[in-house]
Amino acid sequence: MIVAFSITPLGVGEDVGEYVADAVRVVRESGLPNHTDAMFTSVEGEWDEVMDVVRRAVAAVESRAPRVSLVLKADIRPGVTNGLQSKVETLERHLST
Repeated sequence: MIVAFSITPLGVGEDVGEYVADAVRVVRESGLPNHTDAMFTSVEGEWDEVMDVVRRAVAAVESRAPRVSLVLKADIRPGVTNGLQSKVETLERHLST
């Protein structure tokens, strides 16, 4: 599965980059394939391991913020691997024709 998620600390002011970095650090240290852009972090793996990473990323922010918002979108497709890369490659192939 691929999960794209965004964690936003609330009640900490306008500059939230250091809090978001705590969450992204958890994802990167997980060893699962991942990608972070300006809006979301995507992580790929099996259900239990991906959801554990999301839970730990939320906990990392929650430990420093009084409230946390989580937006999550999941693509649950058993048997598919390397989706983070292959989906983009397919899109790029279609764009080049």
